[in-house]
Amino acid sequence: MKYTSSHWGSYQFEPGGPLLPLASDPDPSRIGRGWASASQDRQSRILHPAIRLGWLDGDRGRNRCGDSYVTVSWDRAIALAADALGETVAAHGNGAVFGGSYGWSSAGRFHHAQSQMRRFLNLAGGCVSARNTYSHAAAEVLYPHILGLSNKAFQDQMTAMPLVAAHCEVLLAVGGISRRTAQITSSGTTTHEVGSWLEQMRANGTRIIALSPARSEAATEWLSIRPGTDTACLLALAHEIHSAGLADEAFLARCTSGWETFRDYLTGAADGTPKTADWAAPICDLDAQVIRDLARDLAVSKSMIAVAWSLQRAEYGEQPLWAGLALASLIGQIGQPGTGYAFGYGSTTPVGRAARLIPWPSMPQGRNPVDDDIPVARIADMLLHPGGIYKYDGKTRTYPDIKLIWWTGGNPFHHHQDLNRLEEAWTRPETVIVNDHSWTATARRADIVLPATSPLERDDILMNRRDPTLLWMSRYHAPLSEALDDYEIFARLSETMGFGDAFTEGRDTAGWLAWLWERSQEVAHAHGFALPDLNSFRAAGRFDIPDAAQARIALADFVANPTTHALATETGRITLTNAGIGALGLPSCPGHPTWIEPTECLTRAQPDELHLISGQPDTRLHSQNDRGSEALADKIKGREAASFHPDTAAERGLIAGDIVRLYNRRGACLAGVRLNDGLRRDCVSLPTGAWFDPQIVQGERLEVHGNPNALTRDAGCSELSQGNIAHSCLVRAEKWTAAVPELTIDTPPVVAP
Repeated sequence: MKYTSSHWGSYQFEPGGPLLPLASDPDPSRIGRGWASASQDRQSRILHPAIRLGWLDGDRGRNRCGDSYVTVSWDRAIALAADALGETVAAHGNGAVFGGSYGWSSAGRFHHAQSQMRRFLNLAGGCVSARNTYSHAAAEVLYPHILGLSNKAFQDQMTAMPLVAAHCEVLLAVGGISRRTAQITSSGTTTHEVGSWLEQMRANGTRIIALSPARSEAATEWLSIRPGTDTACLLALAHEIHSAGLADEAFLARCTSGWETFRDYLTGAADGTPKTADWAAPICDLDAQVIRDLARDLAVSKSMIAVAWSLQRAEYGEQPLWAGLALASLIGQIGQPGTGYAFGYGSTTPVGRAARLIPWPSMPQGRNPVDDDIPVARIADMLLHPGGIYKYDGKTRTYPDIKLIWWTGGNPFHHHQDLNRLEEAWTRPETVIVNDHSWTATARRADIVLPATSPLERDDILMNRRDPTLLWMSRYHAPLSEALDDYEIFARLSETMGFGDAFTEGRDTAGWLAWLWERSQEVAHAHGFALPDLNSFRAAGRFDIPDAAQARIALADFVANPTTHALATETGRITLTNAGIGALGLPSCPGHPTWIEPTECLTRAQPDELHLISGQPDTRLHSQNDRGSEALADKIKGREAASFHPDTAAERGLIAGDIVRLYNRRGACLAGVRLNDGLRRDCVSLPTGAWFDPQIVQGERLEVHGNPNALTRDAGCSELSQGNIAHSCLVRAEKWTAAVPELTIDTPPVVAP
């Protein structure tokens, strides 16, 4: 038996046979059903190195987003890429190079595209990079201020979900909770346990209350809140607990700071507006008595306030995170088994997993000599406004002037917002180089395209610091056509540029895998167990870590002794009011949790506008495997499916299976129609990840495949974090009655031999 792994699960196979989920996985993801077909689809795979014709003619990017290509040899492609990088650095310095990547390209420890690219570019003199993530940038910037912990550190100590199942009486899932979205994780996973933990909660009588515009299949109760108004509801819950005399004043005095200032805001002493249930009800479209009853139930029960990642991917996204923490502080159960405050339950597999944390080694990247970066979601701003000034995390910064982009492992034309704006920005650099295995929208907008292998075409090792199993990832099928591993591509480039020995250190892929395993054996020894030799591990294919379970309780040490285990905040405690943030004077992020009405919200919408929910799909990961069998079978007339409440569809003359045009001032897209009575009537849900396919149809620019980021707004959620605001978006919908345009993304771009 052989094994391989991905961000959506791990698989076993016999040579020549199908990929099958691990027999030990209790709840395999459906994403894997389309993996092999996507990997072997010659219509979407990049088969040969290719160069954009306009770039060869010296158009400096003008025709980058709609051009043809010519195939070249690997030697020619390597020479052109090395020359482009070298000439850019000679003329403008390494600060004019942007190294773009995202960490979801492979679950393998060695063939991690971002690490390979950074190692190469660092040896080439460095590059401008990106910081934070599209997933939870607001949390990454906010938590060090209010919790004294990085988001990664807080996630590592998150209260184990089995403890929640054992002890919690009321789980308030702000943003909902789902076993489906929990079926993925960066660095790969061998098991999916979230569904079983949620089943245990239900069996134990836990009330799982989803505060969300969409019904959560795992919840026992659904409060259908108006999207974008969660902060108002959380503030009202806190107010009602305080006004009823149910707040844990001892906890607030011992473990928090700034309660008095925040309390004055809640009661209205500061601004004349008490944040009562009656105040929040019309904002949130919830009954005031329901809010009051929920507040009392939370205060008198063993309660957990669990905030989903999706909530902070919105304008003023810091506020619901902070308000949820404040509510949990008033309840006073932080640091106890199964109760308190959590971020990300159901958002990804390992959040809440009771597992030992093993710091496995990785490919060394070296040091980046360029000390400049941007918040990850501000790439279009950077390209459109070189030299522009922006604020970020208390600093005033300047956008660099980027002349060359090198993108490896990732697809910004999936995860960025307002893709029409990004497409305009994408024409500004002089050169764009992309390593990828498929003709994604990003690869189709590159000047030099270097075909990389897919994870199923190479050997690697799954080593996730929060997973209980190590896997030897065996090649499932041979590389298609001329595809090369990223390591081989960068090794050839390094040799051409004169630092080949520094990049490879004399090792081929097998040598680096052996090096990683030797370092892993040292790590295992330090943690009290032994790993087999590499040949034995490769032959067995799997190693299960002994005594892998370890349940943690978030902030337990701090709550037990706030003096000895003080937090790294300005006061050593949870900051309900943060003087440092307040001193920045940011209207978009005041010094304590605050209700700020989003620019695009149903509270100020026109009668025919709907709130667009663009969550994760269940047939692919982000845009990966969109050309696989599972995703293709789920589409409607080849388009991504948009879900409407039946009444909403009927009002617009839509029935299931129709094609609908969704539009706003930023753009328009086509989608299929699906009906869902578990969705608010004033919402439409269109998952992310359909490959971006903009065309001119009837004189209008129209994305014809169903990509919601043709509609979403590209702006920072605040001047503190500059995270993305994909979930603050209003659209209109109308039935599409003309002929449905043919797709262009289901065949390769024009490539001359």
